[in-house]
Order: sequence, then structure tokens, then C-alpha cells
Amino acid sequence: MTLQLRGIHKSFGEAKALESIDLTVASGKFTTLLGPSGCGKTTLLRIIAGLETPDQGELRIGDIVLFDRARRVNRPVHQRGFGMVFQDFALWPHMTVLENVAFGLKAKGDKAGWRRRSLEAIELVRLGGMEKRYPHQLSGGQQQRVALARAIAIRPQLVLFDEPMSALDAMLREEMRLELLSLVRQIGFTAIYVTHDQTEAMSMSDEIVVMQGGRILQQDSPEAIYRSPKHAFTARFIGKTNWLEADKRLVRPEHVSWSRKSESDLTWNGTVQAVSYMGERYEMAVDLGEKGMWLAYHPARMSIGEPVQLFVAPEFVRVLQSE
Repeated sequence: MTLQLRGIHKSFGEAKALESIDLTVASGKFTTLLGPSGCGKTTLLRIIAGLETPDQGELRIGDIVLFDRARRVNRPVHQRGFGMVFQDFALWPHMTVLENVAFGLKAKGDKAGWRRRSLEAIELVRLGGMEKRYPHQLSGGQQQRVALARAIAIRPQLVLFDEPMSALDAMLREEMRLELLSLVRQIGFTAIYVTHDQTEAMSMSDEIVVMQGGRILQQDSPEAIYRSPKHAFTARFIGKTNWLEADKRLVRPEHVSWSRKSESDLTWNGTVQAVSYMGERYEMAVDLGEKGMWLAYHPARMSIGEPVQLFVAPEFVRVLQSE
């Protein structure tokens, strides 16, 4: 069922955390709330979960009203039936893997099927045989799988993820991203995922919701967010950007050429200022004088101080809407 938020506002004292939030999350989609620290993404997630109460607005899933300030409706957390995976996993240290996974089922009063459903969830996250272990006997990745198994054991319509990869090292994050995405597709639940990591958002999401200052700037597919950002903040926050005109016209580094392809190409003269080896390519920082420092990619190393020409086809120039 579709999740809908309308006119959500939230303040903490004098500080506005969320302002005029309208958001629709389609059933079965993996939606990411992306933005820097303090943008309001975690507050929004906690409002959806029922852990925070909005100052005004409406929240519903399908035809079920979860919150409506005007009608004085506010369903508590346990009646919303959502799964949640926290940043610190929030596992009970004195409980085994099986007991942690079964916690939500037992709280809902499932006396007959809790064991079977818990074991099914444990098998889904590839922790079979570890049912009797305690959290301190598991690696960080295994603890995250336990938290995920607990969230899906109750068979929720919606699972909420609050930066669940932030405590993992880089290699494990990559592995867990693939596992999590595979599991979401396999089970078919709706996911809302909070992160400040652009790579996670771009690689995992069906759609991304870019947030800044308690507002939603853009909601679209990863491809559309990258190729056609609507705001200068979005362009800067996701990917790397070269500005033809500050906050108005841009081109991405991969669209900068080292040779002319057409008579209509835009052209600049510059000097190589820095070279970074990225594995599959070199990243060149080129000083264009009044245009500032641009980034461009090249298959071979160039010399610092080397004069160069850069070319951009007009169709690769993106014009932003006024903010």
C-alpha cells in the first residue's frame, strides 16, 4: 500500500526540523531519504515509525490513517506494524539470535508461530546455525543481519532503515548493500532508507528524496537526480560538478572532452593543477581562470602545469531552476 505524508511540520523548540513535507512512497519501492546531517531525514523517518509526533499534518498508509493532527488520530508504534533497523542495531545483549529475532513476534502475541517465523527470517539473512549465539559473539555484519531478520520476521508492509551501514567498514558496506537489496527484491516489502552516503543512495534506490534544511528539494529516480538536478545543492551533494555559471549552469566531469567533437562545442583553455589516480582513470583538476577549478577524466596521467583545452557539447550543459 502507498504511504502518504501531507503537510508535515515538526519543530524542536525554536528550531524547525521539518517544514511543509509532502511525500508519497509507492508500494514495493526502495526509497532513500538523502541529505547531510541535520537536514531532517531521521526526524522524518521517526515520524513515519511513530517515534516522533508531528506538530501538524497527516500520515496514512493506504486507507489507514496513522496520524492526523486535525482529527486527533495518532496510532502508536506497535499498531503501525512497521519493521525498523536502527543505526546501532539495538540488539538485546542478554538474548540469543533467536530470542532477538522473535522479540517483535512475541510482543505481538504470536504464541504459536513465533519460532517457525523467526527461523525462517534467520535463514533468509543467511544466519542459519547461529540461533544460540549472543550479539557479542557475532561480527558487525552478522549483527546487522540479526537486526534485519527481527524487522522482517513480523512480515511488515514497510521496513524503515536508519543509516544501518554507518558502523560497518567499507568492504562490508559494499557486501551488505548487495545483500540487503537482494533481500528486499526477494521478499517484496517497501523500504525507506535514511543515509548521507551518496553511493548507497545511488546504487540501491528506486527513487531518492533529497532533503536540506527540513525540506524536500527533489524526489526522483537516481538517474534523474544525477542528470537533471533541480537545485544547486542537489547538484553539489550528488556527484561532482563543474559550473559554467555559479548555481545556474553546470556540466558533469564525464561530459568534459579533451578534443573537439563538433563546431558547436564550448571551449576553454586551462592548466592542469592536480592529478588523482582513481584506478580505472585519472581525475584532473584544471584551472580555467575566471571559471575556477574544473574536474575532468582522462585515461592517462598528465603533467602538472601542462596547458590544455577542454570542450563541452551544449547538450551536456544543465540549467537549474531558480531557487
